[in-house]
Amino acid sequence: MVLRSLALIESWPVPTAAAGVVRADGAVLGAQGPVGLRFPLASVTKPLAAYAVLVAYEEGAIELDEPAGPPGSTVRHLLAHTSGLAFDEHRVTAAPGERRLYSNAGFEQLGDHVAKATDIPFAEYLRQAVLEPLGMTDTSLEGSPAKDGVSTVTDLLRFAAEVQAPRLLDPRTVAQAMTVQYPGTKGVLPGYGHQNPNDWGLGFEIRDAKSPHWTGGSSSPRTFGHFGQSGTFLWIDPAARAAGVALTDRAFGPWAIEAWPVFTDAVLSELRG
Repeated sequence: MVLRSLALIESWPVPTAAAGVVRADGAVLGAQGPVGLRFPLASVTKPLAAYAVLVAYEEGAIELDEPAGPPGSTVRHLLAHTSGLAFDEHRVTAAPGERRLYSNAGFEQLGDHVAKATDIPFAEYLRQAVLEPLGMTDTSLEGSPAKDGVSTVTDLLRFAAEVQAPRLLDPRTVAQAMTVQYPGTKGVLPGYGHQNPNDWGLGFEIRDAKSPHWTGGSSSPRTFGHFGQSGTFLWIDPAARAAGVALTDRAFGPWAIEAWPVFTDAVLSELRG
């Protein structure tokens, strides 16, 4: 199958864009643009970092419900953005579990926690635990586990295939990651405003009934993934049995709010057809 809908990225108002779609068995259903070009991921770094944290959990280095981050918070709280930490500051603004406060600082504390537990710098742990086993040779973490990943469409399609059919993790662990943690929690989805509830799994945002949203109007409620302020996204739609990745070199803004759902709906329509 060659997905003609991927050509929509050529009309996006961006200097450079690349995109691809992959099934759980690793079959790439289509690709468009320079899929081997490295792009800054911004917050699409978080699912990669979360996967490494879950490997550390399965290896017994950490527990999901052990203390981590601010007082009363756990690894699970940090992964689910309910630790109470502020967005970009290591400052507590709410009690753990009270609100969905999207937090880069929380993911930085996660990285520190895993590094301390494993005695391996987090960027190196991510490389050994996730990137190397999946053959993601063009992906690296250049700083914060919240936002400083660099990768290619080709590498992220490998990751998206892994999440759909896990080999590095027990499928039950991945099922937890795509299951709402702390149901009913309100919060702001960056770029899209207040959502009630603002559902999140373990490192992955869950679409559910959110509106507006960066995925498509026809995306299933079970769709999960992440987008980044560098103009990037990765979604996995279990109903479509496929995942989509798009990377650009233009910052997220009104152009993306307009273009991304149209693109995703076109891809999903073609998959169903």
